[in-house]
Amino acid sequence: GPDRARDLCARDDGRRAVRFRSGRMTAIDRPVMRRPQWHWWVIIPPALLAALLFGAAIGEVSIPPQVVLKVLANKVLNAGYAVDKIDEGIVWNYRMARAVVAMCCGAGLALSGVVLQALLRNALADPYLLGISAGASTGAVAVTILGLGGGAISLSIGAFSGALVAFAFVAVLAQAAGGGVGLRAAGVIVLAGIAGSQMFNALTALMITKSANAEQARAIMFWLLGNMSGVRWPDVFSALPAAMIGLLACLWHARALDAFTFGSDSAASLGIPVRRVQLLLIGTAALVTAVMVSVVGAIGFVGLVIPHAMRIVVGHRHAILVPASALAGAVFLVFADVISRVIVPGQVLPIGVVTALVGAPVFALILIGKRTSP
Repeated sequence: GPDRARDLCARDDGRRAVRFRSGRMTAIDRPVMRRPQWHWWVIIPPALLAALLFGAAIGEVSIPPQVVLKVLANKVLNAGYAVDKIDEGIVWNYRMARAVVAMCCGAGLALSGVVLQALLRNALADPYLLGISAGASTGAVAVTILGLGGGAISLSIGAFSGALVAFAFVAVLAQAAGGGVGLRAAGVIVLAGIAGSQMFNALTALMITKSANAEQARAIMFWLLGNMSGVRWPDVFSALPAAMIGLLACLWHARALDAFTFGSDSAASLGIPVRRVQLLLIGTAALVTAVMVSVVGAIGFVGLVIPHAMRIVVGHRHAILVPASALAGAVFLVFADVISRVIVPGQVLPIGVVTALVGAPVFALILIGKRTSP
């Protein structure tokens, strides 16, 4: 009823916190630290440009910076500089394409992590919580090893189809389990995602064990750890729209995400259509993750670590957290891709190995910092 106490903490332009209790607004005695309001829309373009230049300039083959700039000027501005065709192919078709796709994937996975952590109110939620990565792996293995589709289906299409099937399975399982509302709904989705992940991982292992030869098994395992070696410009036309859809959806529902941070009951009390927003945002996160996994394989820790790190920097308001996480995820994955190409001479590591080696210690430091902070 209206007299029931409701506790909802919200920020008033970052200046003070307020508590809604029995319909009245009273100030909370505890002071709230005001965080700097960065102008992220001013920072994002130069930061992305710098990351792209970094990704195009550094790689296994040493190419002078002036040659890199000439290649980019020729392609972007039609400048007409005389450059070696091999250098041009390496810079534009290999490095720049990888940098753009890495940027899109990093932003998309980070945004998916922001959405899932807010909606499920689970600090460990990330894009692979819903079994999407496991389903994509199963689809890719089915196409590669079993020849599903008779050669008419590519690896990316198979992975994308498997991701959607896995998400549908998790959604049906959660619905059949009677998720309810609030924390119960979040818990049911998490458990359904775990069940789906285990089932599709088992199917993948079964297909590899029964049908794959040594060379196929090695290629599949490399792809499962995140592989950008085969990325080219056509992949940009899949990754870029998906990342933009995720960004726009998160920005449009930034206030709703703020409310969901305190629970679905609090969001409903503020007039937010809980079911519709949950379905839309979780579906968007699943779609973005499915596209990214179908392009580059499974890349862990981006959707888990980046949102936590950005909350420390910019706070919890999603109007700022969303663009900050997208920028940080994009830049982080470009740097991880460069590291994967140069850390071992003559060999390219799976990018998922680099993100895990960097992400796991960083996440541990974040957890320790939260535990020791007052």
